[in-house]
Amino acid sequence: MVLPLYLSLPNSSTSALDPRRQLQGSESQHHPNARMRLHDDLLLNGYYTTRLWIGTPSQMFALIVDTGSTVTYVPCSTCEQCGSHQDPKFQPDTSSTYQPLKCTSDCNCDNDKNQCIYEREYAEMSSSSGVLGEDVISFGNQSDLAPQSAIFGCETIETGEIYSQHADGIMGLGRGDLSIMDQLVDKKLISDSFSLCYGGMDVGGGAMILGGISPPSGMVFANSDPVRSPYYNIDLKEIHVARKQLPLDPKIKRELHSFKQISGPDPNYNDICFSDAGSDVSQLSNNFPMIDLVFGNGQKYSLSPENYMFRHSKVRGAYCLGVFPNGKDLTTLLGGIIVRNTLVTYDREHTKVGFWKTNCSELWERLQISNTSLSMPPNSALTNSSQTFGPSVAPTAVQRNSPPRIIINMLISFE
Repeated sequence: MVLPLYLSLPNSSTSALDPRRQLQGSESQHHPNARMRLHDDLLLNGYYTTRLWIGTPSQMFALIVDTGSTVTYVPCSTCEQCGSHQDPKFQPDTSSTYQPLKCTSDCNCDNDKNQCIYEREYAEMSSSSGVLGEDVISFGNQSDLAPQSAIFGCETIETGEIYSQHADGIMGLGRGDLSIMDQLVDKKLISDSFSLCYGGMDVGGGAMILGGISPPSGMVFANSDPVRSPYYNIDLKEIHVARKQLPLDPKIKRELHSFKQISGPDPNYNDICFSDAGSDVSQLSNNFPMIDLVFGNGQKYSLSPENYMFRHSKVRGAYCLGVFPNGKDLTTLLGGIIVRNTLVTYDREHTKVGFWKTNCSELWERLQISNTSLSMPPNSALTNSSQTFGPSVAPTAVQRNSPPRIIINMLISFE
């Protein structure tokens, strides 16, 4: 997820979470939804994946969910340089519905001017390239949306992290003609909105909904301007730590008296880590403060420690800050951990992004039970979602190649 945060003018409106919550299917134009399960974990695996079925008969693939990418692609059986991934490569010749995308003036073409091609390069210098084709894509048996014909990439070359990752490929949810979202919306099959819900620390999993939903009571919204950035972006007006407003200067000074600062797990990165914080995830809020992001419209989104800290992989009871410098750019990267146990709705139709604290692992179970309405129990409001779960398998060091990330338009450092 890519969300550049920008400073904005003051606004006095606020919003609070309401424990009486309800999640419903979209009421706009009565479009169906594609409800899909998320797998894996951001810290243990470096990403979250979903499952897509392509072709006739269908072939299954585990794809990294990425709101910053605009192409969905899988390894092709003709791949000249592809790694060993979770599932077998896609075989176009065995699909009776596969059609190569013929070269036209609207696409980049191969050297022989026969077929459309794509090329994508990522910040960590990995890349994917291949040919474009069209085939039937299915979203699983929990989806109201019937299988649809869509354009996707059939990889012929992978490099870097794309080559070495366990997942098969990428499911691109960004803005662009080749995006799965844009293709479905252009055909008027779904509303112009989708939602993601990543499971919490030590839990993982979650849920994804392609198509609109009626926003739950208490969902906090921020404006998102598609003209300002090619990525999904939101306004940021203020940051509060432990209820104290911080100046939005190039540096933010933060002192934790009770913890010793230690080196991070990877010597290649200058992580900020603290020891002696305890191994019980449910007690993190006793050791680290809440952080409030106040958006340009005045609404506030609160971050519990599980939303900005990750476990140190080499020191028991130590945690590191999930906030990273953005290369040479004077901005700061907040990892996808910032929206763990948070339903994030990308309402592209109304140019806004919504945030709603919930148990994302349980959300998938509720999606399986009901097709239209999901009532939340009165005690489901999470003021600190890390207190809701008992620890299971602890994630290790944070993975740097994870597509989900948030970009804040300022440099934040802890001294």
